[in-house]
Amino acid sequence: MITLTNICHTFSIGKKGQERQVPVLKDVNLQVESGEIVAIVGKSGSGKSTLLNTIAGFLKPDEGKIVLNHKDTTHLSEAEHAKFRLKNVGFIFQNFQLMPGLTAFENIELPLKIQGMGKNARFQTVRKIMERVGLNEVLDHYPNELSGGQQQRVCIARALVTNPSIILADEPTGSLDSETEKEILELIQSLNQSLDLTFVIITHDEEVANSAHKKYRMHDGQLQEAIYSAV
Repeated sequence: MITLTNICHTFSIGKKGQERQVPVLKDVNLQVESGEIVAIVGKSGSGKSTLLNTIAGFLKPDEGKIVLNHKDTTHLSEAEHAKFRLKNVGFIFQNFQLMPGLTAFENIELPLKIQGMGKNARFQTVRKIMERVGLNEVLDHYPNELSGGQQQRVCIARALVTNPSIILADEPTGSLDSETEKEILELIQSLNQSLDLTFVIITHDEEVANSAHKKYRMHDGQLQEAIYSAV
């Protein structure tokens, strides 16, 4: 489902003409099978968020090859990447990134509008997803009227609504209390099992990482060997 081969990425830091090159990803290799939950854990600055953004196509690798869902995405243009992501990849963010002027229903519906789906089909699709993630009672609520856990469920529903095969999650429980974190992890595991979704989760939380099928550790831009979980 996801194959990274010899991925390298370097950032340029400093004024123009005086830049210095800082390697962030160093020859990273990763294989994620369909239906797996893979966690990548590491300290701030280890390169794990850069790796996620490179998988997503928001950053282009300096070297290496990326294959997602049997498609080589390494050299896609920005427009081609956007089109591919809309059909194949969902995103879960730590700070939710919900539109404050839209209701929960409208936030979840937005990717379907971008796809051009008709109004009736959008309504049925969104209602089904909201029921699956336990949001039936808040479809008309705005983000500031929702708890952190409810906002994250809206974010998860928005990630699912286009029926992607891959979900990329950046610190999905980082803004939640321990009880809500447990609920969200249980929801992710349930969705993984019922929909056969593939998850890549970036986290600094060992408990979150230990809930995955495989755990990798990022250290100074290098990805260390997988640790298999009993999940």
